[in-house]
Amino acid sequence: MISPDYLLTSLIVVLLPGTGVIYTLAIGLGRGMRASIWAAFGCTLGILPAMGASILGLAALLHTSALAFEILRYLGVAWLLYMAWGMWRGTGAMKVTAKSDPVHATKIIRDGILLNALNPKLSLFFLAFLPQFITTNATGTTAQMTLLGLIFMAITFAVFILYGFFASTLRRHVIERPRIMNWLGKSFAGVFVLLGAKLAFTQK
Repeated sequence: MISPDYLLTSLIVVLLPGTGVIYTLAIGLGRGMRASIWAAFGCTLGILPAMGASILGLAALLHTSALAFEILRYLGVAWLLYMAWGMWRGTGAMKVTAKSDPVHATKIIRDGILLNALNPKLSLFFLAFLPQFITTNATGTTAQMTLLGLIFMAITFAVFILYGFFASTLRRHVIERPRIMNWLGKSFAGVFVLLGAKLAFTQK
């Protein structure tokens, strides 16, 4: 069940740039290592709804119901654009400047959770991904899927912390260069707009 193939595939999937990676990088660059850990934690918790839906079979309902998929998809698009707007204006938790206003960890975690929880593609991914590594001749399918999902979350958290460390290290080199910090903030905003557009025009 927990095979090298599963661990390697999970690692590759987590390493690929997505909303969670971009969010963690932005937080690490804008607010430092500690904040990036909270961002990584929030993004990891945001996997729970998709994992739970896959285990309970709700992801299959999402796959067959066009209305449910569209509602969740556009909620996800709206959230991505909201995050991009905050980044562009330099407000909120994702403010990439040398002097950032204090932001409570709960807000950083909340934003990370919503980024993943409002992405219907994540639920469909788990629906297609986890069953491939289930031992069919063994009992306890739910327990197997839960364990695989938790391992995926652990890999996500570890990798995202590394991304946050990279971003916070870069921050120390550019923090005294406001023009670069501003350019990076605008770039992250643009990436979120592109991710929102990709989600908006992606079919099931």
